[in-house]
Amino acid sequence: MKNSYTITLKIKRYDPDSKRSWVQDYELGAGRILRFTDVFRKINNELDPSLAWDSSCEHAQCGTCAVRVNGKPLLACELLVENAVAYFGTTVFEVGPITIAPVVRDLIVDFEHAYERVNKVKPYIIEPAQNPNPGEEYHIDPRDLDRYVEATRCVNCFCCAEACISSHKGFLGPNAVMASIVRLMDPREQAEEERLELLYSEEGVYRCHTSMACSFVCPKEIDVAHFIALAKAGKFK
Repeated sequence: MKNSYTITLKIKRYDPDSKRSWVQDYELGAGRILRFTDVFRKINNELDPSLAWDSSCEHAQCGTCAVRVNGKPLLACELLVENAVAYFGTTVFEVGPITIAPVVRDLIVDFEHAYERVNKVKPYIIEPAQNPNPGEEYHIDPRDLDRYVEATRCVNCFCCAEACISSHKGFLGPNAVMASIVRLMDPREQAEEERLELLYSEEGVYRCHTSMACSFVCPKEIDVAHFIALAKAGKFK
């Protein structure tokens, strides 16, 4: 097992002031268990402080470090150098921003713009059902919860929307649609009519081409396509 690699990152750059885009190569040595966020930081510290990228928690819980590596959308904080070499079979990596939202600078995109789709589906309980146990928390039958708890791991990194062949063509996107599906499966939600109207609208589930790319790239290993299939079949309960 190698302890370090000499890798080359071919990073797509963008300068908002000049509106100029270009690809810049960075060759550097990197330890095998460095994450790609660590590699970006190493570039900043040793090669080019002007490279702009985004991250927050760096524990795969916020989604802000989503990028494309050799065409695959993923979280940079999860990708180790040794795993990248093994998975892609190369030490040369093309790195670019996700394209689901406008680029702000280099690898940073406008997540506020991306979240407009999620906000549109109202990913919260719109009309709560009356709690049968007033004064206590609302108890959900574990059998009901088991049907959708997997989807609650979504961190809205938009990797699924990036991989989706429909997201750029009037589709709300896999993560946004799944957020609404989860609420329809939640026994506490009573605003079913409002949710169904949007879910089966021109932007809804029937825009999905069932490529299942969403499930393939999800960093949280959620079977997003499964939930969309349930919606197409109307199986919420």
